[in-house]
Amino acid sequence: MPANTAELLQLLDLSRFGQASFLAAHPRTRMQRTYGGQILAQALTAAYQTVPEQRVAHSLHAYFLRPGEVSTDTRFDVQSLRDGNTFSTRRVEAKQQQREIFAGSVSFHRMEPGLDHADPMPESVPTPEECPRLVDEMDRRFGAHSIWHEWDALDVRFAGDSSPGGIIKPGRHVASMRVWVRTQDRLPDDPRVHQAVLAYLSDLTLLSVSAVPHPVVFMSNELQTASIDHAVWFHRPFRADDWLLYDMFSPSASAALGFSNGRLFQEGKLIASCAQEGLIRQVTSREMLS
Repeated sequence: MPANTAELLQLLDLSRFGQASFLAAHPRTRMQRTYGGQILAQALTAAYQTVPEQRVAHSLHAYFLRPGEVSTDTRFDVQSLRDGNTFSTRRVEAKQQQREIFAGSVSFHRMEPGLDHADPMPESVPTPEECPRLVDEMDRRFGAHSIWHEWDALDVRFAGDSSPGGIIKPGRHVASMRVWVRTQDRLPDDPRVHQAVLAYLSDLTLLSVSAVPHPVVFMSNELQTASIDHAVWFHRPFRADDWLLYDMFSPSASAALGFSNGRLFQEGKLIASCAQEGLIRQVTSREMLS
């Protein structure tokens, strides 16, 4: 996975062939399957290449159909569903070796004035400078492992969770976690790039929140995990190279499925919302499953 911001931007540099088809190279990775946030970011980037420049993505909805192969490049095909006076809608399919691994849709909107309100940012959250790096927290809890460094292009700080002894006290939500996140280095000013990077980072910790109140380790042989679907709503302009507070909670886990919501704040403003459902199946050993 990208080790720095430059390599992260390379993921978004798609090769175009035909009118609405794009090819994305796969980075080297220690993971057994393609990181879902990578496919989300590349799909959004591909869709952006087919809409008028003044239109901005406001929602992304996606299904992960099959695990992506880490040794194979990915082809993205974009279908134009509608171009109205103010909205454009695109369908995006991602394939590897003729097998569809991802299907999603993106809606774009020409910016216009309107009613404006938002939930406030949570109070009493420690600042990024007061929080440990997420990789250090993972080392402390679960032992050092190279997998924690798959996302070194991002600066992620652990701001607490609702696990036993955690700083977030279970209340309205029994399962909660917060992280601060930004890219390690500055990004271009293009807002499309910042939205793609947010899509990339939105998949990093969201599903894991559904395991917080349970005596299992999310990234271990105790659980078979996989993202199934993912949605992002972009509310306001932001920069992904400045600190974002990712406030996440899981309203429900049942039938081997975890459901989580996330809200991203910057400078006190709600700038995006996310939702995800994924597989969290308890197993004796992952290798025993076909």
